[in-house]
Amino acid sequence: QVQVVESGGGLVQTGNSLRLSCAASGLTFSWYAMAWFRQAPGKEREFVAAIGWRGWNTEYADSVKGRFTISRDNAKNTVYLKMNSLKPEDTAVYYCAASGDKFTNAQAMGAPSGFTWGQGTQVTVSS
Repeated sequence: QVQVVESGGGLVQTGNSLRLSCAASGLTFSWYAMAWFRQAPGKEREFVAAIGWRGWNTEYADSVKGRFTISRDNAKNTVYLKMNSLKPEDTAVYYCAASGDKFTNAQAMGAPSGFTWGQGTQVTVSS
């Protein structure tokens, strides 16, 4: 059974940084694209960033380009989201997702379908 578990959320001030981690199990991690989504109160879940199975292929939402970086460590079965220059509008529950298909690239992760989701981790950015 595939599982993903997020960690690293918290309360930070505007302009500060956080790094989220997502540990995956139950799959050959290096074969699968991974992504981060977020959901703010009263809003739909939205795509944040994705990384393809090869690791060099990434995709970002326009709202986080230049501030967030997604990366993966296949030896640790973990994907990371480094968030710099955080803004109050980044406040949300952040969810990690594993692709349901092998050998997909980051661009395929924008439309959630067949994903395995984590329970989420809260990120709160105070002004």
